[in-house]
Parts: sequence; structure tokens; C-alpha cells
Amino acid sequence: MSKLEYLFKPITVGRIGLKNRLVMLAIATGYVEDGRPTKRLQQFLAERARGGTGLIITTINTSFPQTYHLAPSICEDAFIPDLRKLVEAVHAHGVPVVAELLRMRRIAENKEGVPEEVAPSSIAVRPNTPAPRALSIDEIHVMIEEYGQGARRAREAGFDGVEILAGVGNLLSRFISPLTNVREDEYGGSLENRMRFLLESIGSIRKNAGDDYTVGVRYSAHEFLGGGYDLEGGKEIGRILEKAGVDWLDLQVGLHESPVPTVHRETPLGNWSYLAGEIKGAVSVPVVSGYQLGDPFIAERALAEGKGDLVGLARALIADPEFANKAKEGRFDEINRCIRCLRCMDQIVAREVPLDMCSVNPRIGKELDTAIEPASKPKKVFIIGGGPAGMEAARVAASRGHQVTLWESKDELGGLIRYATIAPYKADVGNVKDYLVRQIEKLGVNVKLGEEATPESIIAGKPEAVIVATGSSPVVPDVPGVEKLNVSIALDVLAGDKEVGEDVLIIGGGVTGCEVAEFLAAKGKKVTILEMLKRVGSDIGPTDRFAVMMRLKKANIRMETDIKATGITDKGVKVVRNGVEQFFEGDSVVLAAGAKPDRELALQLEGKVPALHSIGDCAEVHMIGEAIKAGYELAREL
Repeated sequence: MSKLEYLFKPITVGRIGLKNRLVMLAIATGYVEDGRPTKRLQQFLAERARGGTGLIITTINTSFPQTYHLAPSICEDAFIPDLRKLVEAVHAHGVPVVAELLRMRRIAENKEGVPEEVAPSSIAVRPNTPAPRALSIDEIHVMIEEYGQGARRAREAGFDGVEILAGVGNLLSRFISPLTNVREDEYGGSLENRMRFLLESIGSIRKNAGDDYTVGVRYSAHEFLGGGYDLEGGKEIGRILEKAGVDWLDLQVGLHESPVPTVHRETPLGNWSYLAGEIKGAVSVPVVSGYQLGDPFIAERALAEGKGDLVGLARALIADPEFANKAKEGRFDEINRCIRCLRCMDQIVAREVPLDMCSVNPRIGKELDTAIEPASKPKKVFIIGGGPAGMEAARVAASRGHQVTLWESKDELGGLIRYATIAPYKADVGNVKDYLVRQIEKLGVNVKLGEEATPESIIAGKPEAVIVATGSSPVVPDVPGVEKLNVSIALDVLAGDKEVGEDVLIIGGGVTGCEVAEFLAAKGKKVTILEMLKRVGSDIGPTDRFAVMMRLKKANIRMETDIKATGITDKGVKVVRNGVEQFFEGDSVVLAAGAKPDRELALQLEGKVPALHSIGDCAEVHMIGEAIKAGYELAREL
């Protein structure tokens, strides 16, 4: 039985009855063709509904499809039949579904074929970016009607309600914010005027879809940006929306431009639930608390403390569609937890491409055709290497009925994960190891720890298939002096196997270089990163990179770019930058120059076993998501 008292209490929101308090927040996935939802999107949402989520919210574009290609459109009646199929796919599992009506800051296409950015006022929030065009009153009125007609179509398609997106910097959000709205007409000035666009859109929805239709609003509780509104403003917005007849408030945090890490690893789980508590105290309609609640016990505590009425989840349900059922049944150690790497957001927010990468869920976006099926003929399978690729391959192969032996030369599974968890703010990565280790134990995989698999021992075991997942090894650059005693490998420093002095030079400013720099700075070391590219952290995803750079600067880590190391001495590193020789002083040098595949065992086994496969970093150095996906896909076809 579940130990969770609050998460699984029924609740009524507007005219929608929910079996529990878990809400799937709207995600623009890109599973769209010509503005229509695909079977891929149907299956994506249906799996989360089947997984026990109490309410599904999905992003639907109110405007002309080309203005936002990642969400289905609801701009014409012609889209209703396909939207109805989407609704039916969710309803088949007894779960209500709501359409989040989205209006991006784009309008039609200009003569060059590029959507034009618009806003309440011609104000560029980001430095060195073109100012948007201010909307005319006539254009605002057209958009208000779009919301009303969109809601009517949503109701005809069978959606149980609609939610208006008015937060984190989308068009309605820009109107509400005093930072971006300096209009002097009826749509600017006082808070009521700045909310007029939103309020008139709610009126249009009531007029076109019916007064009895359930309507919610998603908005930022606090903008966390100078010139924007604060929590008191967020409370007042909530009171005005309640007075306007809104059925629930779904809370976001900040603006896209806010210099505050909101969904990043350094933000503690449960950090933002106080905002929901404050706004819940100001209104009587249900409040959805979102952001950083992907742990069922933290979510439960938020509800128990009155910090919201419902819990909104996005990345947690990307990682594990069965989050709700597993939590309800007390199977907490079976939840495949999000590691907050933000690669999903890199795709759908930063790069605006369809979602096909989750570091822990290799099936994301492929739910239609990647289920694990029993093997037609179980095989004896040896997997060499207990990193993420090898562990995932072992999990999937064993799930299919294969007889699996997993060899790991170290005394514990995890591969490079054990180094990643030592770096500041990356403890979440350990969730991957913990989940896979428990799955492997549950499935009865034969694990050989502390045993070096040799070609002779593998051949002697007579496996029918061998999967080599031996990972990678650090690159040691060909620089004179690299063999000196004051030179260390970054992974050895993170593991505590090598001590460094007080003034450290790090050769390499990629993700590993940044991690070891933070690690050493936290110990009080003076740290300088020497990077050959034009910027530090170029291999860090755009969503996470700004937070990493903020931390490095706050830690007073010196960052030097466009540098090639030409020599290492006992007193520092010789470099060349733009043809000019320089010297950086330091008593210790740490190498973070990347990794290379470890292919030796695979080469030794070629032609000596019935079937040989290489996956993960030993095939091609990637990040953890690619390693897990490679293990999953290979084992699924084995």
C-alpha cells in the first residue's frame, strides 16, 4: 500500500474530477505533422495516462501552424478530428485531458518567410537582440477571438477543459509583465490593464465554449527579473483571475530571461513550492505547484504543508511514464528518476526540435515501436562493462528472457557515473546507477564484480552473444611535460586518488573541465581553465550552460579561451594564443582534454565469438543518454 496520503486523494477542478493530485504539465513535443497531432503524440500521452497520472495537459497552438511547429494547431475546424483522436487515446485510460492554449510571440510570416516576433511593446529583453514589433489593438482583438474559437474547437474535440498559457515570457506573459509592457492604451499601464488581453481572452472562451467549460491559467508566480513583478504581484494576478471565474491556477517560475536557475540541478527539490503556498493562501481555487517536485515524498510534503493543491510534473513523467502508479503502489525504488540534465529542454525549448532524447528513458518519442518483447530464442549473453550502456543492455536483455552475465572489472557498477556524482550539483546522476542496479538485481542478472574479462575467459564461457561496453579512457594530450608529477587526470582528482596544490591550471574547458574546476574551487583552490575553443563549456547544453557559467564566475574561476597548451613545467603551462606565446603560473596541472573509446577488447574478440557488438563510449564517446539508448536498442533486437 502507498505511504502517500495526500498525492492520491481525489479532487475536483472546475467540472473535472481527478483520481489523484498528479498533473502532467503541458509539453510541446514536436510530434506533429502539418499542424496535426500524430499517433506518436497519442501514444506519448496515452502511456502517461496509463501510468496513473491524474490529469494530462497538452500544448495546443491557437494560431497559424507555422508560427510554432512543435505543437498541434487548433486554428481551424479542420483540425478537430485529429485532436479528437488524441483525446480518445487519453480517455481510453480513464484520465481527463486538457488543452493548453498556446500563443507564441510570433505572428504569421513576413515576406522573407520568417515568422515575425511581436510583443505588447517594442522592447528587447535580451541584450543584442532585435526589438519585437508592438501589436496593434486590432491584432490583439483577432488573437482574443482565436482563444475563444480555439476553446470551442477543444470542447468539440472532447477536451475536458482548456488552460491558457500566460507565463515565463510567452505573449500573454509579456503583456502582464511591467518589464515588457509599457503601452499607454487600454492594454497597458495598471495591472488590470496589462491583464486585459488575458481577461478578454477568458471572456472569449466563455462566450464561444460555454460558461460551464473548465478553464485554467498557467502563469509565473514571480518573475525574478528586475522590472518584472514579484510574489505580491503574482498573488494579485491570482486574485484577479479567480474573480474572472478561472477554475484553477497552474504556477510557473520566472521568465526565460530570468538570471535565476529554476529547473537546474543546483536548485533543491521542492525549492519553489513556497510560491504555491503563498498564492494558495490568497485564492480559493485549486493551485498547481510545479517545478522540482519529481520526488514523490517531496511532492507529498508540499501538499501536506498546504503548498498547493496539485503537483505538476513534466520531466519526471518524461523519465518514467509510470511514475504515478509506482508511487501509489509503494514501488519507489522502481521509479526511473529524472537526473535534471535538461537535455529534453535543450531540444524543445532552446533548439525547438522534436523531443527524442531523455538521458534515462531511451523510449522517449518512440513509444509506438520500442516496447520490450520476449526473445523468440533466449540466448546466453555476456556483457563486458558495467557502465550505463552495459547496465541498460543487461536490464533489457534479461527482461526479454536472455541469460545474462555482466562483467565489471571494478568493485562496483556505474562506470563513469561514479565520477559524475562527485562533481558539484550532480548527485542526481546517481539515480541512473541506483535504478539500473536494482533492476539488474530484480531480473537475476549474474554480475561479476572485480573480475577482468579476458578474451580467453569470455571464449571459455561459450556465450552466444557478446556485448562490449568497456567505455572510454581520458585523452592525454601530446604536450611536453605531461608526464611531470604535478600533472593529474581530472577523473583521478574527482575520485580523490590524486591531490593537487593550491594554484591549479585545468587544460580543457568542456563539461569535465568545468566540473573539476567547481570541485576544486569548493575546496578553496585558485583555479584557471585553459580552453582551446572560443568559449568554455561548449559541450554543455544551452539550457544548463548559463547556470554553469554563473557558478564558475561566482566561484572566481578564471577562464581563458583560444589557447593551445605547448608545454608544462613545474611552475605552470606554456601556451600560444593568436600566435602569441604566454605562460600561466600554477603549482598543479589537471588534464580534462576529453576521452577516447577503449576498443582493445572488442578488437581482440573479432571473429572469435558467434556475435559481437560494441556499445556506449567504447564505440563512440557520447553522453549518458546516448549510452543508455545504445544499450536499450541493441538488447531489444538481440
